[in-house]
Amino acid sequence: MPFSGMSTCYGREDDTVRRETVGPPVLGKENGRSSVVFLHTTYSVTYPHQDMVRFFGGKSFVSFLHSKTLVTIIYSGGIMKRAKLFSTLMLAGLLVVGLFAAPALSADSIKLATTTSTYNSGLLDYLLPEFTADTGVEVEIISVGTGKALELGRNGDVDVVLVHARPSEDEYMAGGYGTVRKDVMYNDFIIIGPADDPAGISGLSVVEAMKKIAETESLFVSRGDDSGTHKKELILWNEAGVTPDGKWYMEAGQGMGAVLVMAFEQGGYTMTDRGTYIAYVADGKTDQPILVEGDPILFNPYGIMDVNPELHPTVNHDGAMALIDWMTSEKGQTLIGDFRLQDKVLFYPSAGE
Repeated sequence: MPFSGMSTCYGREDDTVRRETVGPPVLGKENGRSSVVFLHTTYSVTYPHQDMVRFFGGKSFVSFLHSKTLVTIIYSGGIMKRAKLFSTLMLAGLLVVGLFAAPALSADSIKLATTTSTYNSGLLDYLLPEFTADTGVEVEIISVGTGKALELGRNGDVDVVLVHARPSEDEYMAGGYGTVRKDVMYNDFIIIGPADDPAGISGLSVVEAMKKIAETESLFVSRGDDSGTHKKELILWNEAGVTPDGKWYMEAGQGMGAVLVMAFEQGGYTMTDRGTYIAYVADGKTDQPILVEGDPILFNPYGIMDVNPELHPTVNHDGAMALIDWMTSEKGQTLIGDFRLQDKVLFYPSAGE
C-alpha cells in the first residue's frame, strides 16, 4: 500500500500506522476494555508481523496492542493477506464497525509538538528518558515545523509545545491558546554552503550574504515549511530587500535534516540552526562549511508552552506542566548545557536568564 500522511497512530513496537485524514474515532467498550476504531480509506500500514493482518468481509484491517489496549484500523483501499482472525468484526454494508482498542495516551503520557531541530539534533533522545525516569510520564514526540506545532497546540491535538519563533509564540499566548510560556534554551542560525562559495558570502553580514546569493542566483535551499527556521529566513530576505524567486530558490517543504542533505548533495546554500548542523556533520551527512555566523539577528531562542485546558479539557495539562517544570529546572537546564557532539555545545540553557 502506498504511504500516505503525516500523523502517527499507535502500534506495537516497530509497527507504524500512518494516516492523512480521518473522521472521529468510534468509541466503545469490548470485554470491559475502552475501545476506539478508526474508519478511513487512506490508511497506510507498515508492519513486521503478518499475524497482525486481518481479513473479514472484503475489508482489510490491522489490530495491535498498545500498552494494555487494542487498536483496530480499517483499510478499504485494497486487500491485505488473509490471516487468522484476532477478534470478531461486524460488517454492515460497506462500513465495518469494531469495538476494540483504547485511548491513544494514558494519564501518564503526553504529546509534545516540537521543531525538527530539537529532534534531528538528538537533544530529545538525550533528555526525555531522564524526564520519564524522574516523573513516570512518557512523551510522544511529534516533530514538525514551528508553524505546524503551534497549530497542533491551538487545536488541542497535543499537550505541550516546544518551538523557536518568538513572535509566533507571543501570538499563541496572546490568543489564549496557552497559559504558560517559559524560555528553555537558545543557539543560533548559520548560513552554510559549498566550500568554493560561488556567491562569495564568507565573512559577510547575513543581510549582505543574502543579497549576494540572490544577485548571483546561487542555489539556495529553503525549508519552505512555515517552521521557525523558515520564518527567520523570510525575515532575512526582507531585511536584504529581496523577494526570493526563480530557479535558484528551492522551497523544499522539508525538515531541517532533509534540507541539510539536499543542500549538500546539490551544492547549494541554506540556513540552519547550529545544533542540527553539528549533529549532521557528526553523522557524516554533510560537510559543508559555515560561511556566515555570529550576526545578532541570527539569535535563535526556544520556548515551551502548555495548551490551555479551558479550551481543550481533554489535554493532559498536569503532564504538560511536569515537562515544562522539568525542562526549566536546575537538572533539566544542566542536562541541556551538557549535551554535546564532537565536544561542541548544541544548545545553551536560558531558563534562568
